[in-house]
Parts: sequence; structure tokens; C-alpha cells
Amino acid sequence: MAVALRLMRFGKRKQPYYRIVALDKRKKRDGSYIEKVGLYHPLDEKNNIRIIKERFEYWRSKGAQLSEGLERLLKNEKDVVYE
Repeated sequence: MAVALRLMRFGKRKQPYYRIVALDKRKKRDGSYIEKVGLYHPLDEKNNIRIIKERFEYWRSKGAQLSEGLERLLKNEKDVVYE
């Protein structure tokens, strides 16, 4: 099974927030997922990306690929908070 780390959208219209999840690559964006790895709140001023570091590293070590959107978010490391 090919695993990907992706953003999963929640929230009302014009008030989005996202979960960073590990899921099967073939599933839809908002389909069922394996595990929640973090949160992303684009409307917050600071600390808008929170990642559970040990689970994130676990999935990366197992060969999980980052989606394009998540890869772009993680380029700017100063906004990321590891828990």
C-alpha cells in the first residue's frame, strides 16, 4: 500500500482548517485516513502548522510521500511547531 501525507480540509466556507493525515494514495482528499499527523490553520497569525514529530518521522521512514501542497507549506520551517 502506497502511503501519502496530505492535507484534509475541514471547516466552514471561507474559514478552512486542515488536518495533516497519512492515507492511502489512491483515496480521495477527504476520504478515510490511517492516522492524523498534524493540523494547519491558515487563518491564524502564528503557529499555524502543528505536527506530531514522532508520527511524521515514522511515516516518512516507511516511505510516505508528501503531497505538493504539504511540501510547499513545510518549506517555510519557521511556521512549523513540532509537538
